[in-house]
Amino acid sequence: MDPPEQSKKLAADRGYTFPILSDAERRVIRHYDLVHPGGGPGGTDIARPAEFLLDADGIIRWVNLTESYRIRAKPEDILAVIDRLPLGSPQPPPN
Repeated sequence: MDPPEQSKKLAADRGYTFPILSDAERRVIRHYDLVHPGGGPGGTDIARPAEFLLDADGIIRWVNLTESYRIRAKPEDILAVIDRLPLGSPQPPPN
């Protein structure tokens, strides 16, 4: 939800060489129901933490959503999910 200028500064400060996308108008975040109303500093709206695991065909295989920006999926948890996924058969995203 940060403006592009802030995302560019973050990338430069941290030495990131990959693009960081911005959704300052919150269009995508609202489309995927990822707005956490009042969850940010001073009661501002922020994006809910969300991790999506897609396969090579772009099929969503796993989704992790939380209500707190402090809670994120741990790398070992994501790797465990990958290990449990059946090969070749997509799983529908959770409701």
